[in-house]
Formats: sequence, structure tokens, C-alpha cells
Amino acid sequence: MQRCSRASRTSCSSLGADLATPADIQFGFGPHEMALRIVPSQIARLEDEIDRMNDDLEPLKSFILPGGTEAAARLHVARAVARRAERAAVAAGALRDLNPLALTYLNRLSDHLFVMTRHINAAAGGDVLWKPGATR
Repeated sequence: MQRCSRASRTSCSSLGADLATPADIQFGFGPHEMALRIVPSQIARLEDEIDRMNDDLEPLKSFILPGGTEAAARLHVARAVARRAERAAVAAGALRDLNPLALTYLNRLSDHLFVMTRHINAAAGGDVLWKPGATR
């Protein structure tokens, strides 16, 4: 889990640099020595980690409520921030060109954080499930 977290933090720094840097005349949004860019292997790493963590989880049968362990609750907040960043990046993309891989990375990052919360909560007794009508 720490390896996943460290790699995601490093990629998030690259993501910020990517979103802040316009396309290069020669390289477009491709990686080059003057600009950090999100590349397909970073997205593939997220997908692989999502798949590995999902292998040990029960299929979803209900919506998941934010909560569980402290670590999982913090990851739920991080996921909400990642979703908000994705919406802001999509809106910014309407005003100027952005690396489409950066937008894909943001989307996959929020899914990665969601699966991490489930993985952590599974080790501590399971997800906090929504029970429709339970508070009536």
C-alpha cells in the first residue's frame, strides 16, 4: 500500500506540472526534457493496482458510504478532491488544450482511491454500506 501511495504522490506532482504547461510546438503533449507529462504507463500502473486490490474484495452490492477506518475516511476525502480536480480540469479543457492523458489519469486516480478505501476497510471488517431507508 505504501508503494502505491508513494507512486501516486509522485505522479500527482507530474500531473500538476502537466496541467500547468501548455502543449509544446514540437512535441505537443508528448513527454520531453522540458516538460513533465502524464504518460500511458502511469495510467496503466493505476489500472494494475486497482485490479490487484479488487481481486481480494467482495463485489459491490450497495453504495459505499464514506467512513470506516481513519485511513479509509481520509482516502474518501482525497477521492472527493480528485473528483473535484477532474471536474475543474475538464472545465479548463474547454478553454485551452490539455493533455488528454492527464484527464484520464485524474479519472483513474479517483477510482484508485475508492478501491484503496475498500481494501483498507476490508482488512478492518468491511465497507460502510448504505442501507436505503435505514433512518426512517
